[in-house]
This record gives sequence, C-alpha cells and structure tokens, in this order.
Amino acid sequence: MSADDASAAPDDSPHILSEQTAPDDGEAGDGEDPAEESAEAFHAFWADVVADEIEARDPDEPIVIKGGVSPSGVAHLGNFNEIMRGYFVAEVLRDRGHEVRQVFTSDDRDPLRKVPRKLANADGDIVGLGEVDAGALGRNLGKPYTEIPDPFGEAESYAAHFAGLLKADADRLNVPVEMLSNTELYADGAFDDAIRTVLGDVERVREVLSPYQDKVDDEYVPFNPICSACGKVTETVTGIDLESETVDYVCTDMDAGGNTIEGCGHEGTATFREGKLPWRLEWPAQWGVLGVDFEPFGKDHAEGSWPSGVDVARNVFGEEPPVPMVYEWFTLNGDAFSSSEGNVVTVQELLELIEPEVLRYFFALHPKKARDLDVERLDQLVARFDRFERAYFGEVDDPDLTAFAERAYPFVVGRPDDPPTEKPIRLPYTFAAVLGMVDDPAFRERLARDEGHIPEDADSDAVDAALARVEQARNWAERTANEYDYRLQTDLPAVEFDEDVAAALDDLADFVAAGHDGEAIQGEIYETARDHGVEVSEFFAAGYRLFFDDTQGPRLGEFLGELERDYVVDRLRREA
Repeated sequence: MSADDASAAPDDSPHILSEQTAPDDGEAGDGEDPAEESAEAFHAFWADVVADEIEARDPDEPIVIKGGVSPSGVAHLGNFNEIMRGYFVAEVLRDRGHEVRQVFTSDDRDPLRKVPRKLANADGDIVGLGEVDAGALGRNLGKPYTEIPDPFGEAESYAAHFAGLLKADADRLNVPVEMLSNTELYADGAFDDAIRTVLGDVERVREVLSPYQDKVDDEYVPFNPICSACGKVTETVTGIDLESETVDYVCTDMDAGGNTIEGCGHEGTATFREGKLPWRLEWPAQWGVLGVDFEPFGKDHAEGSWPSGVDVARNVFGEEPPVPMVYEWFTLNGDAFSSSEGNVVTVQELLELIEPEVLRYFFALHPKKARDLDVERLDQLVARFDRFERAYFGEVDDPDLTAFAERAYPFVVGRPDDPPTEKPIRLPYTFAAVLGMVDDPAFRERLARDEGHIPEDADSDAVDAALARVEQARNWAERTANEYDYRLQTDLPAVEFDEDVAAALDDLADFVAAGHDGEAIQGEIYETARDHGVEVSEFFAAGYRLFFDDTQGPRLGEFLGELERDYVVDRLRREA
C-alpha cells in the first residue's frame, strides 16, 4: 500500500475545533468547551481557540497551565494527554508573546487503593509484579503514594518513581513542564489557607458539595488526616481547632472500590500539614494555590468533578475557575487505558516504533474526538502524519488540512520560532517495514534509492534520518508479529526445486523483469503456478524459501514489488 493510499482516511480533516472563540463577556461557561461558545474569529488549530479564551480574561503573567494525575500505576499515554494538550496551548500563547508556566501536579498524597497489575521501570519498560517487590505495595494500601517505597528500590518513593517517568517522557518529547508534588505543597504550607477556609465553614462546604456526593451528610468533615500510628489516610475527623490548625481523628476503615482497607483504630491529632483535602476540594484549591489560568481534563471529570469544582471555587474559595477544556479519552487497541488492569502503552514504548513528531501529531489532533491507538495499525497513523507534513509544504490538495498544517506543524515538530522550510525525507512506514526485513544497511539504502524514496542529491545526514524509520518499523513488525516480521536472506539459500517449479520461477522472473507492480506480480504467481501444473501453495512456498529460507512470509507478490527489480529477478532465477 502506498503512503498516499494509506493516508487518505477521512480522519485527516477537518481538524478544526471551532469557528468560535470567547464569548463577549470574556467568561468561560461552567463546563462548556470554548468550542461551543459564541465568537467571531476562525482558527484552524484548536489550541488557538483556547488561547483566545485565556487571553479574553486578561490574565496576569506568567499564564499558568496545569494538568495533574494520581500516581496509581504505569505512567502511560493516557496520563500524558493533559501534558500535551496543555503544551500546545502553552506554545501558542508563547508564540503570541506571553510568558507561560506549565505545571503538572502529582496528586501523591492520595492513598494507594489497590495494587496495579503492571508497573514500568525507570526506562519506561512495562513489567509484571513478579519482577518487583510487589509486597512493598500490598503492605502499604491506604497510605499516601509518597510514603510507599519504590518497588524497584531506586527512587525515594513510589510517587517519585512515577513522577520521574512522566518527566522523562516530557523530556523525550521536548515539553518544558514543571512537575509538582502535592505532598510537598502540603508540607510547605501552600494549602494552609485553603484548609483554614474549608474547616472554618464546614456547613457551607457541606451545602456546596451535597448535591454532588451522597456521602456528604451532617457529620461530614472535609479533611483527611494521615494516621500517625499506621500511616494510612483516614476520613474520620472528630474535632477541629482552627487556632492551633489541628484536627482530632480516629483511624477508621476506608472503602476502596468495593474493597475495604482497614484502619488501625488509633485516635490522634494531626496538623493541617499532616493530611489532605478530599479531591473535590483539593482540585479547586490547587487553582488558587498555583494561580491556574487553564486546565484541560478528560470527559470523566466534565459531568462530576468539574461542576463541583466550579461551585467550590466560587462559593467556598471566592475565586473564578480557570478556562476549561474537556478532551475525549484515548483507547488502546479498542479498550480503555487502565494502569490497574495492565492495558497500557508508554511514551517510551511508542518512541521505539515512531518518531517523536508523529506522537506529538497524535496529540495535536482534534481533542473533542475519541481516538483509538491501534498499535497493529500504527502504519496508518504514520501515513496520516506524513500527509499532514506534505500539506504544510503545499503538496496536498485539501484546504482544511493545509490550513491546519500551516498553523500546527511548527508546533508539532517543536519549531514555532524557526518554522521548517525544507521537507524531510520520509520513507513510507510500510516500505520502511519491508526494509526492516533486511539487515544490511547498504542494501536498505540501495532499495530505498531504487524505489525513488531517497533523492540522488540527499546529504548523508538526511539519508541517515530517513533510514532511522526502518528500525522503528522493524520494531513495530516484531511487536505485532505482522506480515513484515520476517528476515530477507542476503545470500541465496541452498534450495533445489523440481523442474516444473523451476520453470515457473523462471517465467515469473521474466514477468517481474517486464516492470510489473506488486499487485500484478501477486496475480501472476497464481497464473504461473496453474500454467505449469504446480500447486499454488507449493509455488508460494518456493518463493518464500528463495527470499526468506522459510515456507511462509508476507503477501509475496506485493512484497516483491517493493524490492529492487534486478535483485528479485536474479533471486527468482536462483542466481547469486
């Protein structure tokens, strides 16, 4: 399949979030996406729509863009969603001359509620619990992530290990994000004022939160101390002393998704810095503590946490919420990402299969559209990126795609200050997978040049960059065990054939020498076998033996059509 054929999917365009920007009064709606509000300007890139909404509020600088996650398992691609959505908005604002601070909070004072099935080591490789000290997790259920040992024995805590993975992924994609620990913010007193406000008017908090949570009753106290005896987070506060900034508590059982984490029963006293706010209060408190101007979040928060957060921000803390943007979830091979269930793929894993700019392109697409990352069909994503890149250089007749590419491409390749002027050499991904069957680098280059994918005047650096995709495509073939997961034999295998098979191979060689393409060669294999009275399966097996020294392989005719013609002809004629 050619790159053009693979990239013609309707997913390409339009990539437009909205024809609208901020409403006339400059206020963000409660939970409404900027794309759904009235305005005047048209933007081809969704990040410009959000930037308009932020600018309409005339924020102080630096403008603060935030994301966050609870470090519950593998730092996977879904966790990275908020970082990349925020990044594109941050870069657009910087391009407009603003100072921007992008932060990402690790909600690491949250308690571990269940042991994940998979983890990722410091290199981002996913491993099972049998490869780590799983007991370090199981023995610490109910404790904050920062108080749980790193099961790999490397970082200072499980939370630090997880945050380190996210920061490493951000560095791999050249995203300048500042990682913040909630535990450190609590310890430094950053939440003191928010906690004092909450515990100073508990009745008001109950009134605001009760429409959103059934458990908010007349005894509900919105603070979760950490038990000094067992180290677990507890939800039972029995007394509040605002003057001394302490609470009395009893360490009681905690519900964990249908399971129970037992408390130790200890009765004690904790300071405001020895506990945490519940999530529905902690999130809006972060907005004030960090001065957040914009925060993207998944649709799971859009109908629950966000409306309650808006209510809490305005009616408990007396502040306006940041500009929101709800994005659709990604799925992985058709199923939801889940650290606890082990259905994950990491940024590091994907960067072994595709270039960083391809992955950044995936995040640059319309955030309101659900997308499935199907690793087995990764070639289609790469082909769409290649088409997007060609559109930027004026080589695609698609006005919507071209408008999107002209604005977004410099951000996707990380060069908004110095937009590219020369199109890189790109090998079609499936052709690169074909070359991945060859171990000889010189032969790879020769095949790529023969097929016209590398210009004669290309310099060595450009050639090396183009051929780097071959190893990625080869990794993809091996990971998915697809039709490209074979190795082409450089030397002629020591094989002998019956006269009828040998004659059929000679005739097929003549057909290939005449210049036919892969599809025609595939059809001719059947015709030639029948003409010589050879079983079709036996003839295919003969071809596979010649090229792979195996009895099976990829779709043979189309594969041969990708290779250098003289090489194929010589091999079919059993010539070294």
